[in-house]
Amino acid sequence: MKISVVKSALMLGVAFGSVVGGTAAFAQAAPVQEQAAPADGLGDIVVTAERRSENLQKVPLSVGVASGDALRAYTAGGDDTLLALSGRVPGLYVESTTGRIFPRFYIRGLGNIDFYLGASQPVTIIQDDVILEHVVLKSNPVFDVRQVEVLRGPQGSLFGRNTTAGIIKFDTNKPTNDFDSRASASVGSYNSVSLDAGVGGPLIKDLLAIRLSTLIQHRENYVDNRFAGVSADNTATPRDNAMGGFDDRNVRVQLMLTPGERFTLDLSGHARWYDGTSTLFHRGALKKGSNDVSAEPRNVVSYDEANDNPQSYNTYGGSARAGYDFGPATLTSITAYETTSGFSRGDTDGGAAVSFPFNGRANGFGESQGQIRDLDQWSQELRIAGTPGGRFNWQLGGLYFDNRDITDFYQRTFFLTAPDVNGTRPNPNNWVRLHDVNTSWAGFGQVSYELMDKLTVTLGGRITEDKKRTQLLKTVQNALGVNQYPAGFRRDVTLKSTKPSWDASILYQANPDISLYSRVAQGFRGPTIQGRSAVFNSDFSTANSETILSWETGIKTRLLDNTLSLNATVFGYRVNDIQLNGNDVNGNGILFNGNKAEAYGMEAEANWKPVPNLTLGAGLSLLHSAIRDKTTEVQICALNSVVVCTPSRTPRAIVGPFGTTYLVKIDGEPLPNAPEYNVDLTARYDQPLGNGGRAFIAGDFNIQGYTQFVLYKTKEFTANGNFEGGLKIGYAAPDDAYELAVFARNITGEKNLKGVIENYMAAVFNEPRIIGVSLSGKFR
Repeated sequence: MKISVVKSALMLGVAFGSVVGGTAAFAQAAPVQEQAAPADGLGDIVVTAERRSENLQKVPLSVGVASGDALRAYTAGGDDTLLALSGRVPGLYVESTTGRIFPRFYIRGLGNIDFYLGASQPVTIIQDDVILEHVVLKSNPVFDVRQVEVLRGPQGSLFGRNTTAGIIKFDTNKPTNDFDSRASASVGSYNSVSLDAGVGGPLIKDLLAIRLSTLIQHRENYVDNRFAGVSADNTATPRDNAMGGFDDRNVRVQLMLTPGERFTLDLSGHARWYDGTSTLFHRGALKKGSNDVSAEPRNVVSYDEANDNPQSYNTYGGSARAGYDFGPATLTSITAYETTSGFSRGDTDGGAAVSFPFNGRANGFGESQGQIRDLDQWSQELRIAGTPGGRFNWQLGGLYFDNRDITDFYQRTFFLTAPDVNGTRPNPNNWVRLHDVNTSWAGFGQVSYELMDKLTVTLGGRITEDKKRTQLLKTVQNALGVNQYPAGFRRDVTLKSTKPSWDASILYQANPDISLYSRVAQGFRGPTIQGRSAVFNSDFSTANSETILSWETGIKTRLLDNTLSLNATVFGYRVNDIQLNGNDVNGNGILFNGNKAEAYGMEAEANWKPVPNLTLGAGLSLLHSAIRDKTTEVQICALNSVVVCTPSRTPRAIVGPFGTTYLVKIDGEPLPNAPEYNVDLTARYDQPLGNGGRAFIAGDFNIQGYTQFVLYKTKEFTANGNFEGGLKIGYAAPDDAYELAVFARNITGEKNLKGVIENYMAAVFNEPRIIGVSLSGKFR
């Protein structure tokens, strides 16, 4: 069945290639607008940040925008469509230490570093008005997309809880009553292949339209496994090109029914079949006293278990959006269902390392595996909104959300055992099965009123109940009898929180080209339960709701005869009872509430067309963040009872069941994965040719400032000055019928540190350099 599904996806991709492969254009690498721009100026950008279509320059909040064509340029080498957004919109950072199925998002420095499958995040992903809450659902690739919007700051009034940092909103290309198709295909290093295509048009003119879309990405394995010792699980054998590749196959079908002028029905169904490699940790790549990883080869590991770090997930979903226009108001219903199942397996200690042993052995802590046996998410939203366009705009609505999953967690305790007389090792392990249920309901509303000419005030509010329950369904005791839970261990935990969210903003339109705004907002992230700790014989760890109060003020401009757009925002926020993740005195990962965190900073975005054939773009974010908690301590990097890194604070030693551990306080530390600055630059120059076509060159460059990966400061677990660049040179046919180009992603071959495993001084790297050719086209 799986093979036939894959073949169907590939055949669909080939069909799209034959329909549109010789026809249309890759747009600019810079995140400029999809709408047609005048030859000597910039076009308007229309967003739906307030659940209605508005000019970006007249929306009273901070919104960053990337066009679908820009995103496709960033992912021409087969990069993850979500991770590729990191830094491309000021204030947005994205990373993963669990492969392509578990991205973690941060806006203005606020996110969650937890890799637990049930972890909540303060950034919500919304695809075509459907909330994707679970971390695996958030990994659904974005394809045939029209526009990406990043709404910075709390968005609780219109989009609900778990948006304390903001939301990322993806709007795909929709069915139309005119034939429309586009495709982008590329081939590059490591046999990387990417096809992103969509084709649609009327089935019954002015009544029923369809759009079919696909994304197919492939890369061959390119990382060698050099382990040649005693395998922990009898799966590790030395071989070349053992891991690092992937096959990510996606399809979507959309139908648009318009039986009359008042009623519309949009139906959408999608599927994903993914097989690939979980994140590769390079054990011992970091040396004490330095964060320099230049000596570590990117394409070589020494893994003694986990069968080459496989991961595989199948995801399916569908939605129905119905709207009825009553004249003065429109009623909208959005019903959606998502389901997924799969697993991710990894050698989480970074493999064997003679130079970095555990208890005298080259092998270490062992293997981890997380498996979602079944996950089902239902959501239902009803919203009624007044017809926009007058001085007074309003909307009211309600949402019900239900997510249920059964998840297995497995941890090999390999380091506790010695080889038997045959030279092999037994397979002791801890294994638990959890059942998680998250239900939520909410009522919300927003009003916007033009108090006087050029001055508009907007107020929004929401009340939300969020309830979570985690049950330990099953446990398997390991061969050593270690899996003995302490007295009072809770096998069934429920948390519930009911809280308001609100925002207030004011927009002053100084003139048609300049607008000023200020906004204050409050939101919350629901309570969280971390059941994974049961695999380490520890009680569930929990955290109560965190709340945020945020303010921002900004300016949006169109200058120099509409050839320059310049938007800038300054902001600040305080998060009370912030949810954090660290290790306790026994080395177990735990979830807890810190006292608070504070941050302030700014973002600026500019697009400039100084001459008709040259477009320049720039984005800048600056951030200062600090945890304010004078009592909380977390465990730091230690192995064999020895501190292996260089903390900036003197640690406190505690003797525990696994030897001596060390703790430091985190008061005053920056938030993890919160770059102090980020600079993104884009440029494209088109040279007109005699046949009406154009030769062009386009580039994009990103620089990331000081970033701390963990809750405590060290010399090793930081990055400063990470740089990546991309370049594309090609030919665009007359009327942009097609575009043929050569491209390079990570053109200088940078090996950037993107994450760490502390105790094993293990490093996670960015994507390798990919050089290739691309062909894109459109037909209408």
